Parts: sequence; C-alpha cells; structure tokens
Amino acid sequence: MVALVLSIGIVWAADPYQKLREGMVRGQIEARGVRKREVLEAMRLVPRHLFVPGNLAAQAYEDHPLPIGYGQTISQPYIVAYMSELLEVGKADRVLEIGTGSGYQAAVLSRLAGSVFSIEIVAPLGERSAKLLKSLGYGNVEVRVGNGYLGWPEKGPFDRIILTAAPPEIPKALVEQLKASGKLVAPVGDVSLGQNLVVLEKAASGKVTTRKVLPVRFVPMVNRD
Repeated sequence: MVALVLSIGIVWAADPYQKLREGMVRGQIEARGVRKREVLEAMRLVPRHLFVPGNLAAQAYEDHPLPIGYGQTISQPYIVAYMSELLEVGKADRVLEIGTGSGYQAAVLSRLAGSVFSIEIVAPLGERSAKLLKSLGYGNVEVRVGNGYLGWPEKGPFDRIILTAAPPEIPKALVEQLKASGKLVAPVGDVSLGQNLVVLEKAASGKVTTRKVLPVRFVPMVNRD
C-alpha cells in the first residue's frame, strides 16, 4: 500500500484527499502569492478534512471558512497559509496561538516550529481539538482551555504569537509575552466596523511597530474568565 510519511512520524495510508490538498496548494495558495516552501509543504500534508465536521469533509479543501460548532469557524486555507508565512516561524521557535478552534492552524504550525502552545476559550472545542491533535501525532502541540487575553505567561516568552480571532486591539499581555526580535500576527478590529490583519514586531530594543496587511473578517476574540 502506498503511504505518505510525515516528518513528525505519522504514517497515513494513501487517501482520496491527497489530490485535493495538492490542488488546494496550487490553485488557492501558490496562485495567490504564498511562496515559503515549508508553509506550502505543511499545507500539503496536514489533513484538513479531519479538522472539520464529518458532513463537511467534502468541502474541506475549498477556499472558504467552514463552521466547526459553538459559533466558531475554521479559516479558509489561503488565510491559514498566508498568516503562517507572515509569522516567519523557525524550527526552534516557541509559538503561542490564541484560538485553537478546530486545531488545524496549530497542526500546520507544528510542522514549522519547535513547539506550539494553543489556548481556546470554548472548553468543548479546546478539549476536542487537544484529543484530535494528540491522536494524529502532533506531539509538539499543547492545548489548554483559558482566556487568550491573558496569554500563557508560564510557558513564555514566545518567539512568535498568532491570533485566530479578532480583538479590538492587541492585548498588552500578549505583547509583553513576545520575545525581543519576536513577531505577532493577528486580525484586529470590530467585525461591523472593519478588521485588518496586522503584523506586530518587537525589536531587540523592545520597541514595538505594527503594520496593516489586508482587510479580513474573523470571529471576535472573547475576553472572559
């Protein structure tokens, strides 16, 4: 039997979704300008159809968000790839993700980083995604249920931070947990007034700069105990 062997040690029997993943990368991601080889490879290998509800698996490789329950969505593949490229993750980096959701972005990041720490405020989603990631062999991902506005200080500081839900402004705690020379990528703004994807960089001196990249539409980031 033909098998696809992943570098993190997972072996998948050949499946009918492999060609769909290849088509997704060529037609939706490379065609729109994502060039980083490691990101493209991660998008080719992570089985997105396993991170969506079973009745939506046939749509998993189409270029649009999908509902995953509890009022949340899995982002379109292009946005996952584009944000991953903007983040410029290194193999030894410690990455903090705010908004585990389905676990798909964390799975992609796990192939790029040394370790990924992901926080989900919706307990059933966080628990489900933690089990799924573990069952699929993504051993360098740790998930916890909690308030992403507070970050994960006991695991920091982080080389990279990514948000998959939009706060009105970037939480101060997350900037504080970002290492000097670190980078943060996040959607920022109110869904009714407009959101922008923002790249924040912290210089070695500690000086912080931000730039807007493109308009986006994400679910709002929730702030509660």
